[in-house]
Amino acid sequence: MKKNIRAVIFDLDGTLLDTAPDFVLVVNKLLHQYDQPALDADLIRSQVSNGAKALVKLAFAMEEDDPEFEIRRLQLLDLYLQHIADYTRPFTGIENLIQTLEQHQIAWGIATNKPARYTNPLMQALNMQPAPFSVICPDHVTHVKPDPESLLLASKQLHCSTDQIIYVGDHLRDIECGKRAGSITIAAAYGYIDANDSPESWNADYLVNSAEDIWPIVQGYL
Repeated sequence: MKKNIRAVIFDLDGTLLDTAPDFVLVVNKLLHQYDQPALDADLIRSQVSNGAKALVKLAFAMEEDDPEFEIRRLQLLDLYLQHIADYTRPFTGIENLIQTLEQHQIAWGIATNKPARYTNPLMQALNMQPAPFSVICPDHVTHVKPDPESLLLASKQLHCSTDQIIYVGDHLRDIECGKRAGSITIAAAYGYIDANDSPESWNADYLVNSAEDIWPIVQGYL
C-alpha cells in the first residue's frame, strides 16, 4: 500500500459540490423561454457531469450540427452565470473532510473540466474554508480529463508526486485520469451517475456512496 498521501483532489460537479440544483433551475428556465415543458430534476441531474452540450441535447432533443445548438448552449451558460450559486452546496461530509485534511496537513484541490469562467466565481461565492491549494480547469492544461495532465500539474503545484495524491470523481473519465497519472482513485457513487453507467465497472481503487466515507480511506494511507 502506498503511504504518505500529501493531497486529496476532487472533481467539482457531482463530487465536491452538488451543483445540480442550479442546473435544474437554468435548464428549466431556458425551456420556459422556448415554451417547452420543464424536465424532471433527476433527469437533468444525471447529465450535469457531461456539461452544457449534454444538457442542451437532453433539453431540446437537439444535436450539435443543428444551427440553433450553439445559440442555446450559450444561452444556457449565460443563465448559469446568473444563478451559479443559488442552490449549490458542498455534498454532505465535504466541509468536515477538508477541515480534517487541514488538521492532518494534507492539501486539497480541484481538477475539473469546468472552465475557469464558471469555476472561479462559483468557488468565490461559496468561500470554502480552508481554501483549495490547487484549482485546475481546462484553461490551465492542453489536454482535459481523462488525460492525466491536470493531475500532473496539480502535483507540481502541491510539490508532491502523483502517487501521493488521491483523486475523487463521479465519472469514468475521472478514474481514468487518476489511474493514468498513477494516483489513488476513489469513485464517488453519490455523484451524477448516468442511469446506464455503473461506477463499479470503472476499476477505481475505492468506491464510496457518501463523501463521509472518504476520510477513512485517506486515514489508511497516513
